[in-house]
Amino acid sequence: MTDSTPKERKPRADALRNRERILEEAKTAFTRAGGEISMEEVARQAGVGAGTLYRHFPTRDALLESVYRAEVAKLAEEQRRLSDSLPAADALRSWMLLFVDYIATKKIIAPALNSIVGGPTKLFESSGAQIKDAIHLLVTNAISSGDIRADIKPLDLLRALVGVSNVASAPDWQQSAKRLVDILLLGSRPTE
Repeated sequence: MTDSTPKERKPRADALRNRERILEEAKTAFTRAGGEISMEEVARQAGVGAGTLYRHFPTRDALLESVYRAEVAKLAEEQRRLSDSLPAADALRSWMLLFVDYIATKKIIAPALNSIVGGPTKLFESSGAQIKDAIHLLVTNAISSGDIRADIKPLDLLRALVGVSNVASAPDWQQSAKRLVDILLLGSRPTE
């Protein structure tokens, strides 16, 4: 007897590479032009045909959501990589610096996300959970290692970084936010 249920095939390696190239080029395009990007230009920059682009992302909104989700996934994956390769305090600091870069990308992409019918609320909710989980693990590890005080709350550090993004109209806000990471972590050390 054979099972007549079609099995879901894994995407081919070249299809995955094409998808990743499209996402990278789309991120660059959305950063440069907001929601007013040319899908054909994204395909051209990614070195794929328009058919390949539309097979992966049938609409501009689908592409935009995928770019945003990919950025959040990268940030969550970096938490795991940093935790595995660095001491707890260094992993936390490195991830917080990456989070500042994520905020910059989100601020650039957010206006385009707001143009999606129904708004980006569900998209932000799901990404928020991944980010909260990542910083929770990093802070827990740093507390366990004795690098920061036990009364430090992961969301407090995250809120401080997000707060800086609210003044992102200054041209040097990212550098200021990155300096703030060190100030936050210095203030989080155990008192002796």
